Amino acid sequence: MSVVYFTDLSANASMNLLKKLEVLLDKVELAKVVGQNYFVAIKIHFGEYGNLAFIRPQYVKIVVDQIKKYGGKPFLTDSNTLYRGNRSNAIDHLLNAYMNGFGYEVTGAPVIIADGLRGSDEIKVRINKTHIKEAKIASAIALSDSLVVMTHFKGHEQTGFGGTLKNVGMGSASRAGKLEQHSESKPYVVVENCVACRMCERNCPTMAITVVKFATIDYAKCIGCGQCIAMCNYDAMSPKWSDSSELLSKKMVEYAYAVLKDKKAIFISFLTDISPDCDCWHTNRPPIAPNIGILASIDPVALDQACIDLVVQRQGKDPFLEAHPKVTWETQLSYAQEIGLGFRKYELVKVVCDLE
Repeated sequence: MSVVYFTDLSANASMNLLKKLEVLLDKVELAKVVGQNYFVAIKIHFGEYGNLAFIRPQYVKIVVDQIKKYGGKPFLTDSNTLYRGNRSNAIDHLLNAYMNGFGYEVTGAPVIIADGLRGSDEIKVRINKTHIKEAKIASAIALSDSLVVMTHFKGHEQTGFGGTLKNVGMGSASRAGKLEQHSESKPYVVVENCVACRMCERNCPTMAITVVKFATIDYAKCIGCGQCIAMCNYDAMSPKWSDSSELLSKKMVEYAYAVLKDKKAIFISFLTDISPDCDCWHTNRPPIAPNIGILASIDPVALDQACIDLVVQRQGKDPFLEAHPKVTWETQLSYAQEIGLGFRKYELVKVVCDLE
């Protein structure tokens, strides 16, 4: 049985929420995952611009300062999105992070987009699981010495909820890795968007693409790597969103396994502004549960289970199932336990901070 530490959001002048986070970091023994000159990736979601539910950057500074205290070299990171938006390439992604307050002057750490300029910088990690044999992990995360995963717990339209497992599994994948999780199908050409720039043709590893007036794909040669999607600036290459939510959840969990199998990591989740949808949206709908607190653990499965349990207990119902009735969140937890990522049984330890 794993331990999950929890603190509520009560505070006063002598013990504010930032100090409470410091206490949680001590409880999960941050020092054990940070060595002298370790590159420590703080995996976080910077929030799509216009969405205001993401984790406040002031919390991040506390984590950064504690990592530095133990001799580590922290950096903030996330990977580029598969869909088009403010975070689909490193330039826009960095600007988005800065607009949402994650600049060095606030957090004290640089931002590094983990899979590079166009989402194609990846390291392949062999895991030989049921659905994923070789995961495509964003380079900066794969090359880091250890991880601190900061997650805003919320609903999600494809996996039921978005917690630590999703932050690690989907959020650490390159764009090709995201394509592999979302779809068994190969990309297709949106002809009306194609400007015949030949960027996809030049970067296709199997020479499956030919451009005349517009791009065409030879599916006998196409391997579904997603490189053309990463390289196109005009939305002319698109994935086919075909996988069931159950299969997506299992692939996502296997990707989380690939990230964590050789890494020391701790996990922190924020049960605040619990929106029904992912922070990838450029807006956030009203919360479906009240603010509850901050949780931390060295077990990502136990942490996600504790978060969902607290929300359901507080509401007396499952607000995520109400928001997305065709999607079950239970799959990701049961499968993560099955492949050895952690345990669903846990002891919830409330951290009592002195409020003088």
